[in-house]
Amino acid sequence: MIEKNLNRAVDRATDSTAFEQAARGGHVMSGFVHLLIGYIVIRLAFGDSGSADQSGALGTLASTTGGEFVLWVAVVAFVAMGLWRLAETVIGPHATEHTQEDDSSLVDRAKAFGLAVVYFALAYSAYQFARGSGKSSGEQNAGLSARLMESAGGKTVLIVVGLIAIAIGGYHVYKGASKNFLDDLKPSGSKLVEPLGVVGYVAKGLVIVGAGILVIVATLRSDPSKATGIDAAVKTLGQAPFGQFLLVAAGAGIAAYGLYSFVMARYARM
Repeated sequence: MIEKNLNRAVDRATDSTAFEQAARGGHVMSGFVHLLIGYIVIRLAFGDSGSADQSGALGTLASTTGGEFVLWVAVVAFVAMGLWRLAETVIGPHATEHTQEDDSSLVDRAKAFGLAVVYFALAYSAYQFARGSGKSSGEQNAGLSARLMESAGGKTVLIVVGLIAIAIGGYHVYKGASKNFLDDLKPSGSKLVEPLGVVGYVAKGLVIVGAGILVIVATLRSDPSKATGIDAAVKTLGQAPFGQFLLVAAGAGIAAYGLYSFVMARYARM
């Protein structure tokens, strides 16, 4: 009875047009974040400095005219999307298409919950930068990694985190290469959607895989400075042969995902 009442309440909530539009705003703000990360990565290719991750993107946004207002909008949009993903955790994906005969799997609901956590984390980061107290996520990750590396249990946790990152990144690569992301969209009629999705998902996935590998290597070498996430993966990429070319390609790929996020804001099946 409690489960049925909860499902009905969530189903009614997702029938709200205002809620749906606010959640779609999460895709828009995610698009801006990825575009800014792509921009920072390309700047790194030409010798500039910066944090090539969400904190770097939000910090860049905070430093612009009107950036504080945009960040508060981002907080609302990310929270709305987080709540929407929680709704999908309860009643299954594509909540507006929900029927009495729900055939969603436990994996679908787990993915929805994972995305909810991601969007709530983005909302919290945007909130910190909107208040002027934002910090580099790379520095925070390095500090946490250093503490965890002090014990065998902590090292095990880091290796598991690295493996999870590799799995998530691999899934992104698969989703892009197989074009499975098209199942999440309504027909758009644009020929640009498919290439943006393929390039965006594959590029983002490879960067996440790189970050996961670096976490594992850094843990085995007890080097917390390399276990900082996407920023470390990108900067390590820049040190490779043809690093400048690889950074430009990575930045363009992440920016492509940002543009694809705008497509999702309009055409995603919610």
